[in-house]
Amino acid sequence: MIGRAVREGMLQAGFAVDWVTDGRAGELSLGNGVYDLAILDLGLPRGDGMLLLAKLRANGNDVPVLIASARDTVRDRIAGLEAGADDYVLKPFDLDELTARVRALLRRRAGSSNPLLRQGDLVIDAAHKEVTKGSLPVELSPREFAVLEALMQKPGAVLSRERLEEAVYGWGQEVASNAIEVHVHNLRRKLGAEVIKNVRGLGYRMANN
Repeated sequence: MIGRAVREGMLQAGFAVDWVTDGRAGELSLGNGVYDLAILDLGLPRGDGMLLLAKLRANGNDVPVLIASARDTVRDRIAGLEAGADDYVLKPFDLDELTARVRALLRRRAGSSNPLLRQGDLVIDAAHKEVTKGSLPVELSPREFAVLEALMQKPGAVLSRERLEEAVYGWGQEVASNAIEVHVHNLRRKLGAEVIKNVRGLGYRMANN
């Protein structure tokens, strides 16, 4: 029940989410290196969450990990943080607080504490799902927003179509072969053709200003 609620809450907040329900599946999923963050329950079937965290760090996997657990003693929280977790929240938790903690960890991973993403006169407020260009609001669909946010989180980096699909779609969601191209086309139409550059054969990046 909690896992389902967290998944739905994260989806509503605009994240692409994959959800697995046991330790072995979590280990296999996180081993592919495509995730920006993991929310980890410690009481997992087929493998304890603390052991999973220890394996991740021993294998050099530095994905940010937010532990969400009913283990509420100070010793438990210290153990989780010392084992390599980046944050620790106790059940029951508020979904809005969990979302805020996720966004804070993602900002830290991107090397910025500013909740706003800026590229020239283009500004994204991820928490409120707002975009402005030259101080004027721009209406984007949720998936257009997700593509733009993924690109602006890594200024100058070229993101492949596959990487953008991972940022926009979760497991089981149907993805048309030209979906990312369509989203980029719409973003250019709304923001200006020069905002997003196509790097032939590699993917897309934000234009340098």
